[in-house]
Amino acid sequence: MRILIPGLVVLALAACTPRVSPEREAAAVEAFATVERVFQHPRCSNCHIPGDQPLQFDSQVPHAMQVVRGPEGKGAPGLPCGTCHGEANAPDGYGPHAPPGAPHWQLPPPDQKMVWIGASPAELCALLKDRSRNGDRDLDAMLEHVAEDALVLWGWEPGGERAPVPVPHAEFVAAFTTWADAGGPCPGT
Repeated sequence: MRILIPGLVVLALAACTPRVSPEREAAAVEAFATVERVFQHPRCSNCHIPGDQPLQFDSQVPHAMQVVRGPEGKGAPGLPCGTCHGEANAPDGYGPHAPPGAPHWQLPPPDQKMVWIGASPAELCALLKDRSRNGDRDLDAMLEHVAEDALVLWGWEPGGERAPVPVPHAEFVAAFTTWADAGGPCPGT
């Protein structure tokens, strides 16, 4: 009897959870297409990589000089990302190919790579919601991260000859909000 009562409480609480209408869920899945487009762009996916060597440029070639993720995502011991990547983009006078910069320039740590390259929409969606792989962020924290983090915002003002993320940031945040507010439904599931 003791086991049955907690199970019934869980079922009762689950029944009280507000349900998302089919229309709202469809709108959220549609909004996720915009989210996916942003995350799959080289400004984002160059650092959300399956291996340990970041990519560069729109062509996504391996980073020069054998740069690697390192034990915390901040570069190899003795050669941290901040050695070349400052807190802001270099002035235009440094040329179009100067190393870009933004606060806390780094890759995700090795235990939470958040690999977006090659991920299907459903896989990317699941990854974004998986707290064991996304920096222990719920959807509200993920929204705050993509809306306010200076390194994320760099993607819209990358400097040099780098193409910015093609979706305006406000449009991206609105799409992410629509998707998150509906509970983060994944396409194709």
